[in-house]
Amino acid sequence: MTLRSGFIVPSLVLGLLAAGCTKQKETEVASSAPATAPAPAPPAAPTPAAAPATSATPAAGSPGAPTAAPAATVAGAAGAAAGDTVADTTAKLAAAEWALKQDEIKNDPDGQWAIDATASSSYNDAVGDASWSAKQATGAPNVDNYADDGHAWASKTPDGGIEWLDLTFAKPVHASEVRIRESMGSGAVIKVDLFDEAGAAHTIWQGVDPTKELNYLTLKFKTTDYKVKRVKVTLATNVIPGWNEIDAVQLVGKP
Repeated sequence: MTLRSGFIVPSLVLGLLAAGCTKQKETEVASSAPATAPAPAPPAAPTPAAAPATSATPAAGSPGAPTAAPAATVAGAAGAAAGDTVADTTAKLAAAEWALKQDEIKNDPDGQWAIDATASSSYNDAVGDASWSAKQATGAPNVDNYADDGHAWASKTPDGGIEWLDLTFAKPVHASEVRIRESMGSGAVIKVDLFDEAGAAHTIWQGVDPTKELNYLTLKFKTTDYKVKRVKVTLATNVIPGWNEIDAVQLVGKP
């Protein structure tokens, strides 16, 4: 091939130039709905971290990568598999501790799960038993992974600001604890109110939610001198980007 300058360019040089001009295709990540329905699709989320439930008074520890235990402790741990590294065994112990804590909460004789719920909004205006409706936050936990899941409640928009979930329980009790199981976008709860039998609201907690990944925001307080069968959870959904989903809420107390 002859250029306008009149010089001949060897085919090998042309090949190199052509290769240098080739652009690598770029992929854009966009927010889209989950496969089950037009719904929020947050970025790929990690599986539940092995850690005990978080506590706001104070935090008893939030999930995340467990710190390595001393070698002597790990070596003497019952059930450590042959060939496991210190990190492997520590992770297994933490996972077992997390599972035991979840089971303890589910079977707490003084705990009860909500039987009904309403919300400021729900994704896709869901009502009844539809995915992401307020009713999905009733009953025992049924979301097993930290991920977008229609078995949890989600607000209509991901980062709109203030949203709330109002839950009713079967038995009025003198309350001493509330456990909120967050299953996606954890950390957005900013306030929790209890309602007495006359319908008056009592704010029992307001602050920064320390919950990480699939876990409970556990709020302990002095046993109320009034009976409670209704709990309102308020979130600031703009605090944690993406959808903030709640799987279940447990009220703890005695009649």
